[in-house]
Amino acid sequence: MIDSERVYTDVTNDILAPYGAEMTWDIKAGLMGKPHLLSHFPDIPLTIDDYLARRTAEQDARWPHVQLLPGVARLVAHLAAHGVPIGIATGSVRRSFDRKTAHLQDVFAHFGSNVVCGDDGAGRGKPFPDVFLAAARMLGRAVGPNEEGGIVAEAEREERARGLVFEDAVPGVQAGKRAGMSVVWVPDENLLSIRPSLDIEKPDRILRSLYSRGVGLTSF
Repeated sequence: MIDSERVYTDVTNDILAPYGAEMTWDIKAGLMGKPHLLSHFPDIPLTIDDYLARRTAEQDARWPHVQLLPGVARLVAHLAAHGVPIGIATGSVRRSFDRKTAHLQDVFAHFGSNVVCGDDGAGRGKPFPDVFLAAARMLGRAVGPNEEGGIVAEAEREERARGLVFEDAVPGVQAGKRAGMSVVWVPDENLLSIRPSLDIEKPDRILRSLYSRGVGLTSF
């Protein structure tokens, strides 16, 4: 929903630059939605704790200025105006989510309390389906348990299939499909150009932008 990937990329490469390293989009494709990338750069003399501390500080300085992606404001306003239940299912911790959205309440206020963050105890992170199922239950939908391989009643399966997920990251697409929902993938142009593997959980539709069609948004 917001241009967070640009912030993640710029901050990470600012940290790596003094060591002559760069996070390319080939690397980034496998990291979206995951915590850190130092395993790709074993020769860099940074501990994980040092890297995460620097990353957090630099991101915190930029979040108050991050902007919405094209088309998001119009889409959210349309869904809200028509009474469509909507929620946010994000891997971001609550602290980061609040920093990212505080200056964008004209859009994010439409979601009210229907927000599930990575540290809310909803279960495993993406690509597991837990966060999307938790968001669906928050919206009052009877979608059943999180457990993979568990017994899901036919009515619960049908309820899951009514969900529509908008995602930018590959792990999010996988999570949405594993939750039994339809998924619209809206990737960054750089990610789309390298076509990461989605051989098992394929999105139902791919859009280059929400702008012309007029977020992880979960809708029922």
